[in-house]
Amino acid sequence: MILKRLMNQGCVSAALVALGLAMAPAGAQAEDGITFTSWTGPYMRSQMLGFVRPYEDATGIRVDVEHYSGGINEIRDQVESANVVWDVVDLTQADSLRACNEGLLENLSDVILPPGADGTPYREDFVDGALNECGVGVIIWATAFAHSLTAFDSGVPSTISDFFDTNKFPGRRAIRRDPSVIMEWALMADGVARGDVYSTLETDAGVERALGVMDSIKSGLQLWSNGGEPARMLNDGDVTVSMIWATTGAALSAKPGSDFAMVWDGRVLELDLFGIPKGSRNKQAAIDFIRHASSSESLAKMVEYLPNGPTRKSSLGLLSNKVLGQLPNNPAHGGAFIRSDAQWWSNNHARLEEAFEAWLTTVSQQGASGTVR
Repeated sequence: MILKRLMNQGCVSAALVALGLAMAPAGAQAEDGITFTSWTGPYMRSQMLGFVRPYEDATGIRVDVEHYSGGINEIRDQVESANVVWDVVDLTQADSLRACNEGLLENLSDVILPPGADGTPYREDFVDGALNECGVGVIIWATAFAHSLTAFDSGVPSTISDFFDTNKFPGRRAIRRDPSVIMEWALMADGVARGDVYSTLETDAGVERALGVMDSIKSGLQLWSNGGEPARMLNDGDVTVSMIWATTGAALSAKPGSDFAMVWDGRVLELDLFGIPKGSRNKQAAIDFIRHASSSESLAKMVEYLPNGPTRKSSLGLLSNKVLGQLPNNPAHGGAFIRSDAQWWSNNHARLEEAFEAWLTTVSQQGASGTVR
């Protein structure tokens, strides 16, 4: 009612502030708008419909959208060359911390965000890990795996150990070209308790143990960067089991003609956060965009198009029971899961990536470039 009265009275600026859509001051909005960079596919669609187009409609600021394959190399190149062309980037939590530690992102610790839809102060409204010095949380998502519905004569994979059991469930596997998730899975499949996974990977022996488990899927291993590839490979019979982003996989598996099903056991939960590359020429407009995109209402609307978990607790009250039941962090999915330790990965990714890439040198590789969620 307050918002409606403000709009009726012509107080557009005040109304936008009430929604977390504060107008950027004159001179802070570049004529060319801002550039928002994220993952493509169903995830980008959910962001376009959830908050990008509504922001454009509310402010008149154009948002140019680009996609990337994750990581921080492109941000580093832009910052180091003083040629920053991205204004807001959707980053994994580990990449957000890495980029912040390297001085590649603007400090957002003094940015005031709107309260939750239920009035909860924003610092209390966001889940743990969703706010850091350089980042504002977007979603809670998960990596899981999926299996063909027609490839197996007796039974189907149902546990994370089955992912590596090519004797019981033969056929090629597909994984993302990154050491994260697959190395946690390997140790969990080998009996390491979830609480001991990262301390085990701290040691050279733990890394070798994980790689040894991964040797079972080495023959014919397929690699992907594009998150739509696992569904295609499963449907085409190129692989029988594949790592897959959970919400994207769940959405694609429900399409007519799909020939695969999701397995939630062993899923790894992670966060994504917004960040602003250091040196953005549209910093104030980028901050205003983040204020809007990270509001309770925007996150809830985005989740309706692709059921990732919103990072604001107050957003949950805005979702239907159907959507709530599809969230990757919903306990109803059952099975064992692990929360990715983003700080640990920010400190250890380079070390494990070197070991992972060395392990891949004897693997027949195939996959796509450009990452889709």
